[in-house]
Amino acid sequence: AKRPAGGGGGGGGGATTSAGLSAAKLDAETEELKHQTVDKDLRLAIMKGRTAKGLTQKQLAQSLNMQPAIINEYESGKAIPNNAIIAKIERALGCKLPRAKK
Repeated sequence: AKRPAGGGGGGGGGATTSAGLSAAKLDAETEELKHQTVDKDLRLAIMKGRTAKGLTQKQLAQSLNMQPAIINEYESGKAIPNNAIIAKIERALGCKLPRAKK
């Protein structure tokens, strides 16, 4: 049984804005909590290395026996950096990546 959508065809649009708002709220909260996230240099380095090898996030994750979501989180900057994972990605891509600061 389908649940009735809020505004007919426009219901889907409303969902994304509410998701966007909650994502913005989450971002604001993580700023306050100040837990470490992947910095821009690392995100770009992973993306560059992966695209240079012609791999998708999923293919890279499979070659590392990891969930694709992990690669996605590192590239979108949501992951909390883990040098062990960074080292694994580094070996798979065959390039140096900036490490998380201790």
